[in-house]
Amino acid sequence: MPHTDLIQLVPQTMLVLVLIIVAAKFGGEIMVRLGQPPVLGELVMGVLLGNLNLFGITILDPLKSSEPLAVLAEIGAILLLFEVGVESDLRQLLAVGWSSLVVAALGVIVPMILGYAVSLWLLPDASWLSHLFVAGTLTATSVGITARVLKDLGKSQTKEARIILGAAVVDDVIGLVVLAVITGLVTAASAHAGTGSVNPQTVLWIVAKACGFLALAVIIGRFWSQRTFLYAARLKTTGGLLTLCICFCFVVASLAAWAGLAPIVGAFAAGVVLEEVHYKPFVERGERKIGELLFPLTTLVVPVFFVLMGLRVDLRSFASPAVLGFAALITVAAVASKQICALGVLERGVSRLAIGIGMIPRGEVGLIFAGLGSTLMLEGRPILSQTTFSALVLMVMLTTFVTPPLLKAAFRND
Repeated sequence: MPHTDLIQLVPQTMLVLVLIIVAAKFGGEIMVRLGQPPVLGELVMGVLLGNLNLFGITILDPLKSSEPLAVLAEIGAILLLFEVGVESDLRQLLAVGWSSLVVAALGVIVPMILGYAVSLWLLPDASWLSHLFVAGTLTATSVGITARVLKDLGKSQTKEARIILGAAVVDDVIGLVVLAVITGLVTAASAHAGTGSVNPQTVLWIVAKACGFLALAVIIGRFWSQRTFLYAARLKTTGGLLTLCICFCFVVASLAAWAGLAPIVGAFAAGVVLEEVHYKPFVERGERKIGELLFPLTTLVVPVFFVLMGLRVDLRSFASPAVLGFAALITVAAVASKQICALGVLERGVSRLAIGIGMIPRGEVGLIFAGLGSTLMLEGRPILSQTTFSALVLMVMLTTFVTPPLLKAAFRND
């Protein structure tokens, strides 16, 4: 790129970021006042900005395919999954009860089956990998949204809450493995251009690679982080903890990408291995914890991802009854599948209805799945078409909207 073009691009990008960040915060504020998670406001504002062309305003249309914006949004998604990993306690993750484990397993298997069936029925011309990606998007569970509602209801310490939150975290881990496998399958299918086929040996290798990468990332990462943080604590300069954590996140995310997996899988693994004991010397000398250090950064960068997802939603696609029908049925499958997974609760005296409802919201994790599917290419076309992507975003929004009132009603009637 010529130097003069670069000079012109920088101020343009800065102004675009100002618009996106202000719009995201404004939308988030509205949703918080309505008792909804701010991510919905960020998504809605993106949808509004991306569809101004319906009123003859086309100035923002280039943002939908802007490479600098796409890179920043990808970094936002990586930092978001890193933050989710940091907030996930590995010991608690390994010590979840049998009910949480069974609910989590069913919460992946049942949505995969129902999602694939709905996609196969309503999108007969799509490839089997497209059906698989739709199904994979339904496996996600947003632990943050349900946790917030449970806290507001004063139900955070109930058996139902412990089962929901434990299952949601395990659900996301399994879901990320599923995403890694599907991404690997798409990459393998792209290598066999013209056929789109993948042999069973390739499938087994991809599954083994995904599971092996996560296991090695956690084992080696824990060993590496303990030693590295110990040496880094000797540095006198400030900001060393945040710098080290971000570098670690980006390195593991890049290794995941080089292994043919989604970078967000590596980012999550990087976050999981970091424990407070590793960076205790930093905290003792006055630095804040990793979660507190990440908060200002993720607050600024992560909304770019959600606004961009909204920008890519074409409201004109919903003028088609077929698209609306697909969005409606995939939402029904998303809700019903999580109710079925509640049958895996082994304890007595708990509300299976409340647990099933608590597992409904797809939230930010579902959007990351859908966003990745809209960018992965197979035979020159995205795995998820524009209309399919829009329908999945609508599903994410609806499942997130309905959870708070339904969960309140379930506990009230319990």
